[in-house]
Amino acid sequence: MLERNQRTNRLLSLLSDDDYERLRPHLLQVVLDYRKSLYEASRPIEHVYFPVEGVASLVITTADGASAEIGTIGSEGMVGLPVCLGDSVAPSSVYVQVPGTALSIDARTFRGELGRSPALHLIMLRYAHAFFNQVAQSAACIHLHKVEQRCCRWLLMTRDRMPADDFLLTHEFLGMMLGVRRTTVTEVMGSLQKAGLIRYRRGHVTILDHEALRRRACECYDISRLEFDRLLGDTAGAPRTDKKRRLISEVGHAAEVTNRSPAVSVSRR
Repeated sequence: MLERNQRTNRLLSLLSDDDYERLRPHLLQVVLDYRKSLYEASRPIEHVYFPVEGVASLVITTADGASAEIGTIGSEGMVGLPVCLGDSVAPSSVYVQVPGTALSIDARTFRGELGRSPALHLIMLRYAHAFFNQVAQSAACIHLHKVEQRCCRWLLMTRDRMPADDFLLTHEFLGMMLGVRRTTVTEVMGSLQKAGLIRYRRGHVTILDHEALRRRACECYDISRLEFDRLLGDTAGAPRTDKKRRLISEVGHAAEVTNRSPAVSVSRR
């Protein structure tokens, strides 16, 4: 579960104190288990999720059952973007690829807050723009860069969304992200491990040399990261100072349940 003194999701950290205070009582901590479905194609989106750790995958499934990953979402963003754009369904599905934690809110409640606050709506639109740019960059990347370069990019992006250098990352997910067969994933990860950049065993990755991995990655990693910083500003390394700290211990209802129950809602201060 989330640590009580942990910083929260990047988008939530950008909200004004007034907007955050209206959302805070409705935010619930949830565990993002591997392969957990967050919403399904052509079905109503019931909850919006703000990941704190882990990675969710936006997936398109064709009529013959084949699937392709077209985007990923971590602590920099939110799951349920169609809600921000005036819709309640999508042709894609989202499920968890790297386990973690998130803060969730009922989609109808969040839609109401979007209508109440132009500033909140603008932040979500800027995130939508950043996410679209990331998807576009990935589409170009898969055609223009070598598999090893792209693999290094995805490893770095996943590490950015996790609290430590060790995390779960399956062959299946890497294959979907890179658009290659599992045998190719094995070859590339083996090469990176032999070079001393990572350790990879039974679906767990440990980043051993971040800088060397970054040198091997294509420019798409830095382009996407800088674009998010341009559009969304606040970062974990340079948090805004014009508002209160946004800690996990500040969300949800019922302070009294915090010390006696592992329930997902926690105290407000």
